[in-house]
Amino acid sequence: QVQLVESGGGLVQTGGSLRLSCAASGRTFSSYAMGWFRQAPGKEREFVATISASGSRTYYVDSVKGRFTISRDNTKNTVYLQMNSLKPEDTAAYSCAAGLTAPSTQFTDYDYWGQGTQVTVSS
Repeated sequence: QVQLVESGGGLVQTGGSLRLSCAASGRTFSSYAMGWFRQAPGKEREFVATISASGSRTYYVDSVKGRFTISRDNTKNTVYLQMNSLKPEDTAAYSCAAGLTAPSTQFTDYDYWGQGTQVTVSS
């Protein structure tokens, strides 16, 4: 079992930055690929970024490439999402997820989910 708790969301102006954190319980964190997904009101859940268990591979949705960076610290059981140059269309509830498969863009490949943290970007 892995429990995930996100933090770091909030209200920011267009062009601003936020860093989301996802703290995981358990001693097997380093075995899991981690992903960030987001869901805006009235829209489907969307893949944002994923990182392999070792941290050596990362993948992003095209809309955030060059602006967002996913990273992890396996000594702290934490994964991060650094978000720069934020846009109003980034407004959503952001959730982290853990899965034992290779880093995946598909939410069905993740076994554990956090509750989410709200990011709101004002124009």
